Amino acid sequence: MTAPSGMPAALAEVVAEFGEVTGQDKLALLLEFANELPPLPAHLEEAAMEPVPECQSPLFLDVDATDRDHVHLYFSAPAEAPTTRGFAAILAAGLDGQSAADILAVPDDFYTDLGLAKLISPLRLRGMSAMLTRIKRRLVSS
Repeated sequence: MTAPSGMPAALAEVVAEFGEVTGQDKLALLLEFANELPPLPAHLEEAAMEPVPECQSPLFLDVDATDRDHVHLYFSAPAEAPTTRGFAAILAAGLDGQSAADILAVPDDFYTDLGLAKLISPLRLRGMSAMLTRIKRRLVSS
């Protein structure tokens, strides 16, 4: 189900959560998400995943679009990279299990709605953009 913003409802809910907090509380919320990044399933190894070199810290992702109505996203980022893990966890929480069509419809700059631009460098924010771009590219090519 897609929210009026063009985002799946789950992602719109995450964006709304960030909209409810201000200042340093946004960073605290991002760290909460970082701590909730799901572990990789046993069948998936980081070596088999796609690296996202645009991220400031090592990040790997995998897109399982076997069922285009329920796409599964997997991310791996080190614990010492809480910002990158937080971004990955936001995408996991908002997009995992969504249809390929709904993920492809997400605005490329949705992350600006999180309100993190004053707290996190543009270079780091581009890492989230790169993750979404790679997910979409995988969905178009699969």
